[in-house]
Amino acid sequence: MSSHYEVVFDCALAPDTPAAVLHALRWHLEEAAEPPAGTDPGDHAYPLLAADPHSRLPGGDTAELRRPTGGGPWELRTRNLWLDDDLGALTDLLDLIAPYAQGVRVGFLREVGAEETTVLTVGGPRP
Repeated sequence: MSSHYEVVFDCALAPDTPAAVLHALRWHLEEAAEPPAGTDPGDHAYPLLAADPHSRLPGGDTAELRRPTGGGPWELRTRNLWLDDDLGALTDLLDLIAPYAQGVRVGFLREVGAEETTVLTVGGPRP
């Protein structure tokens, strides 16, 4: 039997985040039909961040990539229900955003029903 996890990304990405990275994130959010050219299908086999309208998470899923009016950093805010089989793909998403993250903490995950969370971190902000 599989375990289910609440996976949350809540982070700012640099204003100069490359278009290919933003496209890959939009694809994971199901806002783009195809992954960007050059994306390794082994690393990004299917969208992971799209909001499921039938989610079993209390309050439902959320999924958003936006840039505030007037510029500034991009904001990635997602909350999704994942099967434990998909957790290996977290590394691919973290690798995708790590060079552009505007902080070390980019989100968390928690097994459904558990109180403790595991913080998702990347190496640190860009110089």
